[in-house]
Amino acid sequence: MRRSQSREARDPALQARENLTLTATAKRLLPWLVAVGFFMESLDTTILNTAVPAIAQALKVPPLSMKAVLASYTLSLAVFIPISGWMANRFGTRRVFASAIGIFTLGSFLCGLSSDIHVLVACRVLQGCGGAMMLPVGRLTMVRTFAKSELIGAMSLVAIPGLVGPMLGPLLGGLIIAYFHWSVIFFVNIPIGLCGLVLVYRHLPNYREQRNYPLDIVGLVLFGSGVSLLSYVLEVFGETSLSGREILGLLAISAALLGAYGLHTVRTPHPLLRLGLMRIRSFRVAMTGNMFTRLGIGGIPFLLPLLYQVGLGFTPIQSGLLIMPQALAAMTLKLTMPMILKRFGYRRVLIINTVALGLMIFLFSTIEAVTPVWVIVLMAFAYGFLTSLQYTSMNTLAYADVNERQASSASTIASTVQQMAVSFGIAAASLAAAFFVPDRIHSTEAEMIHGIHLALLVLGGLTIASTIVFNELRTGDGDAVSRHKAELSSG
Repeated sequence: MRRSQSREARDPALQARENLTLTATAKRLLPWLVAVGFFMESLDTTILNTAVPAIAQALKVPPLSMKAVLASYTLSLAVFIPISGWMANRFGTRRVFASAIGIFTLGSFLCGLSSDIHVLVACRVLQGCGGAMMLPVGRLTMVRTFAKSELIGAMSLVAIPGLVGPMLGPLLGGLIIAYFHWSVIFFVNIPIGLCGLVLVYRHLPNYREQRNYPLDIVGLVLFGSGVSLLSYVLEVFGETSLSGREILGLLAISAALLGAYGLHTVRTPHPLLRLGLMRIRSFRVAMTGNMFTRLGIGGIPFLLPLLYQVGLGFTPIQSGLLIMPQALAAMTLKLTMPMILKRFGYRRVLIINTVALGLMIFLFSTIEAVTPVWVIVLMAFAYGFLTSLQYTSMNTLAYADVNERQASSASTIASTVQQMAVSFGIAAASLAAAFFVPDRIHSTEAEMIHGIHLALLVLGGLTIASTIVFNELRTGDGDAVSRHKAELSSG
């Protein structure tokens, strides 16, 4: 008994919880404080997609070159998310979360002032540094504050802004482009961020570990350099003076860096990412499936605004309205997803749904100027449901066979892989479009439409091919998670 008490007294998390007294008001506000970061990130990404053609015109660059503005943000998330847990343990959740909001807000302000695409990309990287800390640290604060019986309800409140942001983003982006300067898109984050900073300093609990393991600096350098170099090659491929031999050389260096990181994780007691979790089949399938599936669907939010605005001549507002049903479907049909997973199982759902997503992308390639608007709206709604079911399935499968001790590391890997996949998906979409559009600067509307249509066919094929990953699943994999989810939704 005495040993057990001494262990609990040395447990930093328990000690932090015992030493911290939250008022009822602060506890009620906590989900909404964490939701501020979620809302800023989800709104920022979706609002920018609609504005890509207008910003490209203002900066005097081809629309397809704007992929660097989108990919640089998600890539910086992937590079810096792994150190978020260490930062929170070292400096405290309140300080890190507040700093993250401040950095993200500053990055938004500088993005709005940018007059050059290279400066804009650099400022987006700064935004990503802040965003990388917001999501993981916010979740960590929630887990340490609420008991398990309260956590589900609290996290459901946090999820609401993550759904509202994608729904409002495309329309709000269209309205801003139609009536204001494009920089207002980034300035929208400033009042939200400032209000969030004040509330965080007043009400967010400050959990901090008494003992923290040393930061894996070598791992951070190897992993960050390898991923960044790989992303750079994907972005410049097809539009650079580099020779094929030089491109292959950069790819080899990137592979060597990532391979060196893999060896490093075996030899260090506290690696940046615990890759040993990949030995768990359900977790491995969830991660590889996330990566390969998003290569096909990750760039669709980038291509559709180009198709609607540059190709078909829709206004930014009309483009936003046509994309809005995707988020609306994800929100309205979210409660049906646990029941679908319980009824059919993860293996069947992921295989069938991935094929359906590929076929849906094929259908997008048939959109012409004469296509009725109501048909496009129905397609967007169906696609929104399918993508939401795909993400929900892959994200929850990751925790099916992970125990509580491994959950933190699994969450870090999952967040990192997700952001890497989004970045690579944008690069793949842009590369496919650039290959099929003969002259991105002087191409006609017909040539742009034809090129994007062919790019969509390629992405649809990649999506269908990714079903190979899910064949590794066995019947019954993830049943514990799906049963738990279904019970929660029915209750």
